[in-house]
Amino acid sequence: MASIISLADEARIAFDNILEGVLGNSSTLRLGVTGLSRAGKTVFITALVHNLIHGGRLPLFDAHASGRLAGARLQPQPDDAVPRFDYEAHVKNLVDKRVWPRSTRRISELRVTLEYESASGWKRTFGPGRLDLDIVDYPGEWLLDLALLGKSYAEWSAEAVAMSREPHRMGLAAEWHAALARVDPGAEEDETTARELAAAFTAYLRAARADEHALSMLPPGRFLMPGDLEGSPALTFSPLDLEPGAEPEPGSLAAMMARRYESYRTHVVKPFFREHFARLDRQIVLVDMLAALNAGPAALRDLEQALADVLACFRPGRSNWLTSILQRRIDKILFAATKADHVHRSDHDNLAALLARLTDKAAKRASFAGAEVRVMPLAAVRATREVTVTRDGRSLPAIAGVPLEGEKVAGEVYDGASEIALFPGDLPADPESIFEPPLFAGRMAGAAEEVATQESLALRYLRFRPPKIERTETGIKLSLPHIRLDQALEFLVGDRLQ
Repeated sequence: MASIISLADEARIAFDNILEGVLGNSSTLRLGVTGLSRAGKTVFITALVHNLIHGGRLPLFDAHASGRLAGARLQPQPDDAVPRFDYEAHVKNLVDKRVWPRSTRRISELRVTLEYESASGWKRTFGPGRLDLDIVDYPGEWLLDLALLGKSYAEWSAEAVAMSREPHRMGLAAEWHAALARVDPGAEEDETTARELAAAFTAYLRAARADEHALSMLPPGRFLMPGDLEGSPALTFSPLDLEPGAEPEPGSLAAMMARRYESYRTHVVKPFFREHFARLDRQIVLVDMLAALNAGPAALRDLEQALADVLACFRPGRSNWLTSILQRRIDKILFAATKADHVHRSDHDNLAALLARLTDKAAKRASFAGAEVRVMPLAAVRATREVTVTRDGRSLPAIAGVPLEGEKVAGEVYDGASEIALFPGDLPADPESIFEPPLFAGRMAGAAEEVATQESLALRYLRFRPPKIERTETGIKLSLPHIRLDQALEFLVGDRLQ
């Protein structure tokens, strides 16, 4: 990443880090939480904080399991310029209304203070320990934008146009392609033309992100999540089908688009990198593998490229007292395959293997730089339970839960209130097979038959409602159930509570 930002930016980042180190709390860990659309970022943060505050079941989180974690409590928002993560509203949605919170649309932050007893007798002589965990939530689409810092407008245009002409994208981009064919990049700049092209390009990006396609490579991210920038010139541009090596004439449509692209990089992407991303210590990337599996091999290849670009944006490395002051490094990166509760536990190893395959090359580069990288399946909120069903005299490992209203299998539409049990199918043991359409279809066919779905040979994973929270004998609601949330906490935070 250092090669795609200026020396002035690096100097400013170092100055900000020094200032934070002098004025801030040295016992602070900044954890970045990101993931591409619908990966479960909001749910993960809400469940993590809820389990910490309410003493959830966290047997593999050592500080909690050993009794050294004295307590966890929310603190006032540490950064006045960043919106607070609305934890209370999200808990109400999950626990009381049993609906999933809205997806992350902007950056937000939450501070949780952990008080603990050190595992070291020598450290305990100095009294109880305290760690301020600053959780930074941001859309994964914004992270993919960081790659634009290293590309000129002409380079980005060529990539975007070529990608849109791939077989699985061609139909989605048809209207945008027609709009491109009607314009001359060398013609005089025109606001109406720019707006029409930007609208057609954005419609193509939205279509590519839809559930049935689940494509991940969709920069610029703010086109899909504009926020207060909606309608501004910084978001009113589009790739053009340019001649290789051609320089745009001043005052032309191509020059107008290139200027606005530069504005996007300068006023949107760089501030995000400098003010938020470059200050992170640890990072978790949530990945909805099941949505990509639903969509098929093209979506999986697209996700593989997106994850490679995500890792290329990180500044991995082993931290020490000097680098933490001058140039923060992300020394631990966790890739988590979310919605592990949508498959039986017997398939969790296969789910982890599939994600490890998608992140393999990039993860090796991060590890070589000194960062510790791990892959695991998890469900921040477990929406199903495991059961056994009998089909044709065979006992099959299955899951039971309440599908979201409107979900359907074999033509039956669910009402959002009735619980069902189903065999979700077996994930392929060979990660390479998911990239080969004939083999992919063959492996998935058996699973599709088991759920009586004849619409497609691909697995179709249902979406379930949040669970009904159990109560104790005295009527106190327990914490949100999960799968491996304690392991994620131990990897990301455990060493700072020793």
